[in-house]
Amino acid sequence: MSHIFPRHCRSALPTAVGGEGCYLIDETGKRYLDGSGGAAVSCLGHGDSAVVEAIKTQLDRLAFAHTGFFTSEPAEKLADLLIRQAPGGLDRVYLVSGGSEATEAAIKLARQYWVERNEPQRTRLIARRQSYHGNTIGALSAGGNAWRRQQFGPLLIEVSHIDPCYAYRLKRDDESLEEYGQRAAQALENEILRLGPETVMAFMAETVVGATAGALAPAPGYLKRIREICDTYGVLLILDEVMCGMGRTGNLFACDEDGVAPDVVCIAKGLGAGYQPIGAMLCTADIYDAIADGSGFFQHGHTYLGHPAAAAAGHAVVSAILDRGLIRRVREQGEKLAERLEARFGQHAHVGDIRGRGLFRGIELVEDRETKTPFDPSRGVASKIKSAAFAEGLICYPMPGTIDGRNGDHILLAPPFIIEDDQLDELTEKLDRAISAVI
Repeated sequence: MSHIFPRHCRSALPTAVGGEGCYLIDETGKRYLDGSGGAAVSCLGHGDSAVVEAIKTQLDRLAFAHTGFFTSEPAEKLADLLIRQAPGGLDRVYLVSGGSEATEAAIKLARQYWVERNEPQRTRLIARRQSYHGNTIGALSAGGNAWRRQQFGPLLIEVSHIDPCYAYRLKRDDESLEEYGQRAAQALENEILRLGPETVMAFMAETVVGATAGALAPAPGYLKRIREICDTYGVLLILDEVMCGMGRTGNLFACDEDGVAPDVVCIAKGLGAGYQPIGAMLCTADIYDAIADGSGFFQHGHTYLGHPAAAAAGHAVVSAILDRGLIRRVREQGEKLAERLEARFGQHAHVGDIRGRGLFRGIELVEDRETKTPFDPSRGVASKIKSAAFAEGLICYPMPGTIDGRNGDHILLAPPFIIEDDQLDELTEKLDRAISAVI
């Protein structure tokens, strides 16, 4: 009998014993193509010797030093590397252990920034429906997925939620994508004015929405208009790139494609590529200086902040992404994946939308393609496709509740950046068999 508390109590999971490139291997020797990188984590694949060696070398030197007493060389090197690549005025790096910690820190930093600026009335956070920002209380409060929030509702802090930028569902037939993007962004200004601009501290959004909406990229011009609105009312812009950042969408920082620089950005997952638990919150010099010149102390913290071995892994991963030309490869292989998905599923009777950027792709499933009617949630389409794909030897990331937390199903794909053409074929073929077995 296992004493592990698993995610799903009624699931009997195989034991992973090895990893090799784009594959995971269980105790029976069965190989699984990692078509989602776990949860968009394993961007370099499994068994990258350079990253493993960097961690071993750091452990031989120093395993841990609490950041209340010391900084460390690997933390300093990783911060320098990230800031050299970061957009706009991002200037400081707060290293944490994962995505939820990064978004939680961002929310608390936004609040303390306004307190330090003598505007304590700014208490309101605005986010979007069908977003996901993590599972701590603050991060879950910011998230806009009704199913994930439901049972914890009485514990959550008050956050305003506006509609996502979701062209497939919300764009009118008489609008261009650009026109829709402007209308979708206007919802933010409307909400700021409704709440009172003097009460709003920040707007938080995923640059490209991941788990809860399936690689939902913003319409052209949407984020630029969001940036303008935030600037007009002095509202901080927090971009969550925990899933979509670190090269996943074809830029190291996903917002670079939209020509937008946030005040705060959160990264994780691909930052450590699964080799160590690590995340980071990056902020502008203006935000940092407000703390440094005020109280001088960010009233927040976790024991494993800036962990030396994790920071060494992060530096090795980001260096590999940059030095091996993997950003370009993500774009190239991402286009090939998109072409294969379009060829195989573009006219499928139950595929409503194929979307995404780089090696971050989503397929939205529907019962009726013409009316965009979703499958009845009671059918459990997403979970059945996950099981069918797993049986085929494919790991993918299907999720229900795409539209409103209950209705709709999608499949998220986020394979390693090193995926080869024949593995893209394998992914597409196995996914096709899984979908056919369920629908």
